Order: sequence, then structure tokens, then C-alpha cells
Amino acid sequence: MSIATLHIDRVKNNRYLTLFTSTFRLSACTFGGGFVIVPLLKKKFADELGWIDENEIMDLTAIAQSSPGAIAVNASILIGYHVGGVAGALISVIGTVLPPLIIISVISLFYQAFRDSLIVSRVMTGMLAGVAAVITDVVLRMAGNILKEKKPLPVIMLIASFIAVRFFSINVITLILICGSIGAADTYFTMNAARERGF
Repeated sequence: MSIATLHIDRVKNNRYLTLFTSTFRLSACTFGGGFVIVPLLKKKFADELGWIDENEIMDLTAIAQSSPGAIAVNASILIGYHVGGVAGALISVIGTVLPPLIIISVISLFYQAFRDSLIVSRVMTGMLAGVAAVITDVVLRMAGNILKEKKPLPVIMLIASFIAVRFFSINVITLILICGSIGAADTYFTMNAARERGF
């Protein structure tokens, strides 16, 4: 086996180890639902490691949200696959699933004491406020990225989707299908127009 091959294997193993430890830590420290993990994934994999850019994080989040299952697990699968293929996806899933599995297993042993504890109840109430702040931050950041593009269609879709959910209780799956169809049609016509101009 050549030195170059050994170096490539070492780089891959280091990348897999970093992927596992990163997803494990993020999952262990994430409270309040899937959307809370999104800014943490961005900070780790886009800002610190530079493995994924910010637009890709938004795309992967949209795919993860529109797929069945927990958004945190879906997002980790997509990021793991993007970074390290099938092996990366498996490693990131294990890293994401292990912390809640361990924590829930421990809590289940002391469920009665936790359920009746006033201190735990107060802690949970305080955590809800923190979770609300983090989710608000995610929404503002993602909306800011859409506004930066200065394209009217995504902004109109963003506002229309908010109104549809907030005031008319439109099913989220219906909205995702409609927005996906509009996005696909817009891409198709944009590519056709670019092709006609000779680009």
C-alpha cells in the first residue's frame, strides 16, 4: 500500500471521526426540537469546518423538513452523505441518535421522580423560552438569506406561506408540494430562458 493511499485513508478516517463527534455533541446539546439543531449544524459544518456552504445548509434543511421523520435525523443523514457518502450518512445517524437514546433510557429509570419534581418542571419552563429564541433566530436567518437574493418570487412565497399557515391553517404538506412545484417551474423556465439566450 502506497503512502498516498495511507494518507487518503487517514484523512477519510479523521473526517468520519469528526463527523461522528460533531453530530454526537450537537445532538447531546440540542433541546427543543429539530429546528434548534439547524443553526448549530450551520455553525459547525459551514462556518467552522467549511465542508458545506450556507446555501447548501438551507437546501438540506428544506429537504429534511419535507421528508418523513425527525428533522434533526434527516438533516444529519443528508449532511453525512454530502460529506462522506453512505458511510458518512450512517456515522452521522449513529452520532445523532445515540445521545437522545442514552438520555431517554436514563430518564425512564427515574421517570416518577422527574415527573413530580418542581425543579425539573421549572427547568423545562425556562428551556421553552430559550428554545423559542433559538427557533426565532433560525427563522430570521433563513428569511434574511432569502431576502439577500433580491428575487421577488421566494419573498412572495415566504409571505404567502406564513399567511396560509397562520390565518388559514393550510396543511404544511400541501404548502410544501405547492412551493416545490412553483420552484421547479421557475427553475425550468429560467433554464429555458438562459438556453435561448445562448448561456
